[in-house]
Amino acid sequence: MANTEAGRKRGISKGDFYRLCREWHGYLSAVAFLALILFSATGILLNHPGLLQGEPPAPVETTFALTVEEVAALGAADSPAEMLAELAGARADLAGAFRSGEVVGDDVYANLQGVQGRTDLTGSLRTGDVHVHIQREDAVGVLNGLHRGEHAGSAWRLLIDVAAIVFIAMSLIGFLLFLSLRFRLRTALVLTTTSLVAMTGLFLFATA
Repeated sequence: MANTEAGRKRGISKGDFYRLCREWHGYLSAVAFLALILFSATGILLNHPGLLQGEPPAPVETTFALTVEEVAALGAADSPAEMLAELAGARADLAGAFRSGEVVGDDVYANLQGVQGRTDLTGSLRTGDVHVHIQREDAVGVLNGLHRGEHAGSAWRLLIDVAAIVFIAMSLIGFLLFLSLRFRLRTALVLTTTSLVAMTGLFLFATA
């Protein structure tokens, strides 16, 4: 009884701590498994763009005319380019989400970008004609876009942040477990130091 109370006062033992680390490393590995494979595979594709690159889908060109009321509303809008994207989206299956736009004279320009491709819109406030240019990505391009996350939606960018945190936690816990192996501690430290020196050297060489 006294030994049990003494153990409680001492708190968690080193063995319990490393058992907990192994459990969490296993759980995090299960969570990160698919994401780690996805980002590793797409990283290879980004580093070797010609590996699986095929012919990109042919661009789609189309035109439509705005009504008189729509032209008037477009000219009076606070953001004509964004409104043009909304009007075009109601008439065609566009690629991407609104990114930028401008008004030059009687012409309104809008640009939409996303992992599935991009769309360029040109609308005339004088005639009401709208020209639509859609360039979609192939499957490899979509995967590369998801890896970069630059033009992905907010939900996917949040997933990238969560995955990165999980990867960091999993790596740190794994390193702690490696250091817990007393008879291999020297090897672990040598490998860590070698990796650090090699990464630093490559960084300095690549940025010189």
